[in-house]
Amino acid sequence: MKILNVGIITKEKYKARTIAIAKGEYKLKKDEPKVWFESIKSMAQILSCENQQLLKTILDNKPTSLKELEDLTGRAKSNLSRTLKTLERYGIVELHKENRNLVAELKATQFHIEFGIAT
Repeated sequence: MKILNVGIITKEKYKARTIAIAKGEYKLKKDEPKVWFESIKSMAQILSCENQQLLKTILDNKPTSLKELEDLTGRAKSNLSRTLKTLERYGIVELHKENRNLVAELKATQFHIEFGIAT
């Protein structure tokens, strides 16, 4: 599976970086993070133990519907749907329709974290 490079950067630095990219002053490097969090705490909320277990369930069982995933995890459909949409925003899963069913497909199973405290 794909390795997702994740970075942690302050909002101010992220904004400055985005502006520099838009102005052509900064070129993205091939291996630099595409997903950014404001803090370790915000990253931990997305990659919580509960969500890691959800991802492992998807990996191991390859459910063909949200209903099947609901049965496998014991989580309510509304909770699953909200969580999966959040994970999709971060590029961790992809949601798509198959035979009228919403299917969650893993896009990443490994995470490399980049952050530092110096400028």
